[in-house]
Amino acid sequence: MYNFDKIINRRNTNSEKYDREKAKDSRIIPMWVADMDFETLPEIKEVLEKRVKHGIFGYASPTESYYQAVIHWMKTRHNFDVNKDWIITTTGIVTALKLAVRAFTQENDKIMIMKPVYYPFDASIRVNHRVIVECPLIFNNNSYSCDFDLFERAIQENNIKMFILCNPHNPIGKVWTRDELYQIGMICKKYNVLVISDEIHMDFTYGQNKHIPFYNVDESFKDFSVICTAPSKTFNLAALQTSNIIIADEKLRHLFEIEKDASGVTDPNIFGLDACEAAYTYGAKWVDELIEYLQGNINYMNDFLQTRLPDLKLVESQGLYLVWVDMRALGMNKDELEDFMLNKAYLWLDEGYIFGTGGEGFERFNIACPRSVLKKALEQLEKAIQDRNSF
Repeated sequence: MYNFDKIINRRNTNSEKYDREKAKDSRIIPMWVADMDFETLPEIKEVLEKRVKHGIFGYASPTESYYQAVIHWMKTRHNFDVNKDWIITTTGIVTALKLAVRAFTQENDKIMIMKPVYYPFDASIRVNHRVIVECPLIFNNNSYSCDFDLFERAIQENNIKMFILCNPHNPIGKVWTRDELYQIGMICKKYNVLVISDEIHMDFTYGQNKHIPFYNVDESFKDFSVICTAPSKTFNLAALQTSNIIIADEKLRHLFEIEKDASGVTDPNIFGLDACEAAYTYGAKWVDELIEYLQGNINYMNDFLQTRLPDLKLVESQGLYLVWVDMRALGMNKDELEDFMLNKAYLWLDEGYIFGTGGEGFERFNIACPRSVLKKALEQLEKAIQDRNSF
């Protein structure tokens, strides 16, 4: 049994999550960026310690055993058959998104995304002088769905060149079903739209919800799509900057590799390569226990809100360790809500409005923390709301 209840002090460790200015007040509990507060898999620590003791950190590239570890993980966890030749390493998925935008589209081309969605999608498009087209998701009965008529119409009317899919969908916690993915894929196929599928949260699904890699939906989808994966969320390795971009189509793969070279993006560093291989070789049991613990955190938070803060609604959480909470009943605008959460509840969250259309009035909580920390955070939120209501 692994100990996910262990408290580890992360302040003054050069942590993006804990050491930025907003978190300087010790009362603040940072629950914003997708970075877990759990110690990583012991075998990852061991392989990194071995590398440090060796003492030479020269240039490195993926080994045969590295590729086989990635292939084995995809097959055993997701029934996803990946060929070694399909795998291209990059220093992160956001890096890969920007490379894909440059490799497969031209300036002023239109790229579609479904909002609310992970905000670096916007940045990856804008910084490369492409045009964002939105297909807003429908929120009804505490869950999200796609209007496929709107989806197709937006592609047709705007001459969309690329669609960036988020599966599982950050921040709303939606795990796309096979039928939904099939409809997305067939519409994109009909209009020659390239699909970039960000599947970084693929290992986090709950209950009957199962992640389906985009290639597994229909064999033809391999001809016009790219799948982005990484061990960084699953094993808390973000700072080691290692991702595996899976491209089955030879022409698309060649274009991506040309852009990678032109942009000066090298392979991940030697520590990232070692950590990824160890994660995918030894990490199955650790991830199984992690998912069980996270499901417990989600259940705890849902019960807390239902019994003690019933005006707040936790949106159905099918995947991710990020939960999406509807706080519109508090009656605050986005600036008031952001100020309230940080300066009254002492919680640093990712505000819903930063995820775009449909996000205002929601908050994204990172619940990948010891349950005692989650309990304290929710109690702080409860007290802040009680104090506000007492005036």
